Amino acid sequence: MGTLSRRALAAGTFVVAGALTLTACGGGGTTAASPAAPAATGASSAAPSAQNTLAAMVPDAIKSDGKLIVGVDASYPPNESVDPASQKIVGWDVELVEAIAGKLGLTAEFQNAGFDTIIPGLGSGKYELGSSSFTDNKEREKVVDFVTYYSAGTAWAALKGNPKAVNPDDACGKKIGVQQGTVQVDDIKAKSEACTKAGKPAIDQVVRKQQTEVNADLVSGKIDGMLADSPIVGYAVKQTGDKLEIIGQAYDTAPYGFAIGKNSGTFKDAWLAGLKEVMADGTYKSILDKWGVGDGAITDPVINGAQG
Repeated sequence: MGTLSRRALAAGTFVVAGALTLTACGGGGTTAASPAAPAATGASSAAPSAQNTLAAMVPDAIKSDGKLIVGVDASYPPNESVDPASQKIVGWDVELVEAIAGKLGLTAEFQNAGFDTIIPGLGSGKYELGSSSFTDNKEREKVVDFVTYYSAGTAWAALKGNPKAVNPDDACGKKIGVQQGTVQVDDIKAKSEACTKAGKPAIDQVVRKQQTEVNADLVSGKIDGMLADSPIVGYAVKQTGDKLEIIGQAYDTAPYGFAIGKNSGTFKDAWLAGLKEVMADGTYKSILDKWGVGDGAITDPVINGAQG
């Protein structure tokens, strides 16, 4: 997928004029099974006290009811998923949104949705923020604005010991799993085409609706390997009791961004300011460290920071 990460779609998948067409990425609903949230340490997920100067930056249309309606596809642990015990949407993405919203005097209200419906929902006013591990890329910037907050790449995993000898640089003939709608779909397709051009067998591509399904396929041996965003693969290895292992090195690092509708006025500036406050007071680092994803932390968030 070029230099994009998990939630990026290839150029051309957006129809800017008229309806937006996106590839689906995970189903809605709130019953999807996912690992339970790690025990709270460090910063609480409770929203910090509102800062008057930041709250004043929020457009009246958003702050009038005190709520921030957030679209999220909760099928991507540890970023965003449904806790099977409480049935609540949890994850470090979720806690970070709650913390920033609190700085703006808002209470985040998460709505589980299909990944492909979130950006169109921002355009229609259904959602006021999209937080679903979106990669900030040039195609998406045509229809929404982004506030960058994390850096992720693509990583591969196999069963412990890599019994099928999967090589990310030459997976020809292997059965490889990936979640639909993600940048990794295009990545594995391109790798498979390179195999056939070289006279080798194509990659058997197994595309599933949710990443948790891909993880389960790999643990059960239905596939030989998988690829996904680096924090997701790392968390899968941890949550499966080391039944899996990361193979090779992460690549195509790119920024995650909170998605904000183009018609939201100064809200993107308010959200950026709130994120900077959460970084300054240590909450950002505490949340990422709590969930074990601190390696992707950034220090200089920006509005629309797509690479290339």
